[in-house]
Amino acid sequence: MIDDILLDTEDRMSKAVEATLKEFGNIRTGRANPQMFTSLMVDYYGAPTPLQQLATINIPEARTVLISPFDRNAVNEIIHAIRDSDLGVNPNDDGKVIRVVLPALTEDRRKEYVKQAKSRAEDGRIAVRGIRRKAKDQIEALKKDGDVGEDEAERAEKALEVTTREYVDQVDAALAAKEAELLTI
Repeated sequence: MIDDILLDTEDRMSKAVEATLKEFGNIRTGRANPQMFTSLMVDYYGAPTPLQQLATINIPEARTVLISPFDRNAVNEIIHAIRDSDLGVNPNDDGKVIRVVLPALTEDRRKEYVKQAKSRAEDGRIAVRGIRRKAKDQIEALKKDGDVGEDEAERAEKALEVTTREYVDQVDAALAAKEAELLTI
C-alpha cells in the first residue's frame, strides 16, 4: 500500500515538474522558440483553437518566426491572437506566411521575464509540496486505521521527504538555467 502511494506520488511530482518546464518554455528569451506559441489560442470560427492546429511554426533565424497557416481565412485571427498575447511582438502578413520578428530584449524586460520565471517556479514548488501533503495524509490515514505500523509509516514519510526534495531541486535547477538564458545578451 505504501509503495503504491510513493510510486503514485513520484509520478505526479514528475508531471508537476514537466508542467513547470513547459511554463518556462512559454517565457520569451532573446531567441525565437516555437514553444512560445504553444499556449496561444486563436478564435477560429468561434471556437478557441491552439495555434499549432492551425499553422506550422518555423524558426529560420535566431529572432524570426514564420507561421504558415493551413487555412488562409484564419490569418487575421492568428495575427489578432498574437498581437493580444503577452509576447510583446507585432506579426506581419506577407501574403503566404505570417512573419514575427522578435525585438531584442531590454534590461528591464529581461528582469521582468526573470520575475515571471521565478513566479512559475514557485508555482511548481507549491504543486510538488501539495502532492507531498496529500501523500502524507494518506500515510497518516493508513497509520491511524492500523493498516501499517508506526515504523513503516515513518520510513515512508522520510522517503517522501527525499523524493520531494529531489523534485523541488529539479525545479530550482530549471529556474537557474532559465535565469541564465534570460540574462545572457
